[in-house]
Amino acid sequence: MAVDKIWLKSYPKGVPAELPTPAYKSVREMIDFSLREFADRPAYTNMGTTLTFADLDRLSTQFASYLQKELRLLKGERVAIMLPNVLQYPVALCGIFRAGLVAVNVNPLYTARELKHQLADSGAKCIIILENFAHILESVVADTQVRQVVTTGVGDLLKWPKGVFVNFALRYLKKAVPKYKLPGSLSLPAALQAGSRHTLDNVELGYADIAFLQYTGGTTGLSKGAMLSHRNMVYNVHQGKAWQGAAFSDLDQIIAITALPLYHIFSLQSNCLSIMLQGGRNILITNPRDMPAFVKELAKHRFNYFTGVNTLFAGLLNTPGFSDLDFSSLRLTIGGGMAVQEAVSKRWKQVTGRHIIQGYGLTETSPSAIVVPIDTEVFDGSTGLPISSTEVRICDDDGNDVARGGVGEICIKGPQVMEGYWQKPEETELVMLPGGWFRTGDIGRMDERGYVFIEDRKKDMILVSGFNVYPNEIESVVVSMDGVLEAAAIGKPDEKSGEVVKLFVVRSDPSVTEKDILAFCRENLTGYKVPREIVFRDQLPKTNVGKILRRALRDQ
Repeated sequence: MAVDKIWLKSYPKGVPAELPTPAYKSVREMIDFSLREFADRPAYTNMGTTLTFADLDRLSTQFASYLQKELRLLKGERVAIMLPNVLQYPVALCGIFRAGLVAVNVNPLYTARELKHQLADSGAKCIIILENFAHILESVVADTQVRQVVTTGVGDLLKWPKGVFVNFALRYLKKAVPKYKLPGSLSLPAALQAGSRHTLDNVELGYADIAFLQYTGGTTGLSKGAMLSHRNMVYNVHQGKAWQGAAFSDLDQIIAITALPLYHIFSLQSNCLSIMLQGGRNILITNPRDMPAFVKELAKHRFNYFTGVNTLFAGLLNTPGFSDLDFSSLRLTIGGGMAVQEAVSKRWKQVTGRHIIQGYGLTETSPSAIVVPIDTEVFDGSTGLPISSTEVRICDDDGNDVARGGVGEICIKGPQVMEGYWQKPEETELVMLPGGWFRTGDIGRMDERGYVFIEDRKKDMILVSGFNVYPNEIESVVVSMDGVLEAAAIGKPDEKSGEVVKLFVVRSDPSVTEKDILAFCRENLTGYKVPREIVFRDQLPKTNVGKILRRALRDQ
């Protein structure tokens, strides 16, 4: 059963309920268009070096030719990318698609076990990897189908002489490149040189072809590869552009701050592909955890587009110098990956003059599915309304619709929903309902306007004496308290009530005590939601994009 279409009335004028069929039949066609149409514009900037779209065209063609003619990879074979936000990432990604291949994004922070699983599961034949992590690959590559390794240093595509200095410093001064032995491996500059000797053959790609094997985070066990087709990705990019409307129509160029890793689905879609399609410029932040350096880099640019997660926003707001930046050009800030907390949203608005527009999606939905309308002025905790050509239901455990306002599992249907999990039909069947509805595993509700509110992950819900307690609610309350930077709530087994709330806190003011926090919680939360135990930490475990790992806290 489809949701009521009352939500359409809330959308900005001109945003369609149903998206017209995009002009492109593949991600490669989108890329080819951008590289030709915006040839003279800057496309990616990192560490003081800028690649124009023409530069990206030339370099990605060379890399594609290397894959196609030197390695003789065939349409549909997989190539893994294990890179942070450096200029080599867009070169590699565009090259993979221009050669008719499938991209497998790999988190550079993976352990040997995680890397081995993903390479073996995907059947990747080639990997391009930052040399800083090559020693990890060395220990597992023999147990995979990888037959060619392409290594690259951080400075390989930086302008001379900075690139030479950066590589030298990382290799010999900072000792950031552990020794490794990968016989037969080739450097990226050598691969590009080899590719320049060939002419690239055109490979026909269409909606049904797989563009990405995008692996889930693996925080609940071995990660699964979501098969995202060219149809999924092309539609989702255009769904986002339709939602965006005319927000940037009067600008000469979109300037996007890209701090979230491009190998993560959020940044991959919203920054890498979407900004490229519009001829925009991505400012790549290689190490956003170095907040002082991040703020210094922000000061160099008149940016108008900013994507992040709650912990990133909170970190910046607590970094000296951030509030002194010039935010007069900022048009749009989008928060995803985890719930944006009200306290963080309010302070971001005070400092930057712009609200954080919250969105919701998953790897399996390419990712965007629900987004707050762009003209919203009041933060109410909602993740918004379904984007074009997308329907949302709130279902019970049996897949039946709950009453409007009731709490249940969020289910999504639309052209951005994945084709399934790679080589795992049984796992795919578990998350799909009849009619193409995807079960997200997230608990939420829908109000009378059609706005969706996320309560929590189904697996993170805490059951206290039969009452459902959602960690997001507790965490949002606690971080609104002065002196608290971050918080994470988990369930702790209890003989009397089944579970009680255990809270982990990172303080920005060391004078805040357990007694202070408990008093604040008792004032703002129902009794059974008040934590029974509080643990202070210097930091909390997080995913590569900064999402707090409650499972890691439970395991500890």
